[in-house]
Amino acid sequence: MIFNAFFAAVGQISDPRFRRVLLLGVGLALALLVGTTALFVTWIDWATGDSFLLPIIGEVKWIGDVLSWGGLFVMFFLSIFLMIPVASAITSMFLEDVAQAVEDVHYPHLPAATRVPFWDAVRDTVNFLGILIGANVLALILYALLFWVPFLPLAIFWGLNGFLLGREYFTLAAMRRVGRARAKELRKLHRGKIWMAGVLMAMPLSLPLVNLVIPILGAATFTHLYHNLTGNVLNRD
Repeated sequence: MIFNAFFAAVGQISDPRFRRVLLLGVGLALALLVGTTALFVTWIDWATGDSFLLPIIGEVKWIGDVLSWGGLFVMFFLSIFLMIPVASAITSMFLEDVAQAVEDVHYPHLPAATRVPFWDAVRDTVNFLGILIGANVLALILYALLFWVPFLPLAIFWGLNGFLLGREYFTLAAMRRVGRARAKELRKLHRGKIWMAGVLMAMPLSLPLVNLVIPILGAATFTHLYHNLTGNVLNRD
């Protein structure tokens, strides 16, 4: 069931609505990171002023430039690690379009789904981003302690992010049809399959560029998985 759902999602990757969501997520993430970097560097320039008066040395005018360039490099370094979770979280605001594209092609017999209100989607996105970053930062402690055990840190990474991705994307797919409360009930009922499907999504997260597509494939896969678990038949025509 899980692999059928995944390959059905992969088969629709050329859908224009999939590409639109990908470009929106990556573009907005880049804009956010660039804007944050610009504000940070501007704040450093304002805080340091044109010069410093140091004891013995006297007036120094180059410290502000050093701090500005240092801040720029720090933000660039952080952006390398933040690009993926930020792009994934922002993309998740638009994943309902991916779910709708899947249903239009594979489940056209279903009635129209209830769209999640925009600000609810924003709130869910912020919560998901916070949990995703927080959990992975805490997991760094385990990685450091267990680095000497072959493949164990990687297994922890897959298991943790698989749980988080499965939880988020299944809820997204289900709540469009049955509401948030019932979606949580279904998630608990099928937690094993959902976790396994989430691990399948988490495995390519360490592959550059490929990981940017994972939120879209995840939303499509869990839309199929939800319908399979609730008895809807996949239209393979």
